[in-house]
Amino acid sequence: MSFDNIRTNDINRYIGRPGVLIIDLRDPQEYATGHIPTAINIPYEDLEEQKRSLSRNVLLIFYCDRGNISLLAARDMLKEGYHIKSLFGGLREYRGILARE
Repeated sequence: MSFDNIRTNDINRYIGRPGVLIIDLRDPQEYATGHIPTAINIPYEDLEEQKRSLSRNVLLIFYCDRGNISLLAARDMLKEGYHIKSLFGGLREYRGILARE
């Protein structure tokens, strides 16, 4: 079993798509300064507790600042039967418009 890394320019085809949940693993302050549109914030430290609320029937796309934390999270969640992709290079490589809250 393995998960795919997706390139930052490919994330746009997943934004707003049914059956896809984009998850920002950074802390809430970083998320508030700008995130990929439609992404929800689940800090990596809270993922273990929050994973019970995530469906195994949707595609989860993880990203963080540089891509390292999202790789760890993807590996762990894959072992538990989730359908996962990780954003290669993280938000630093993303060149699209950021949403702010």
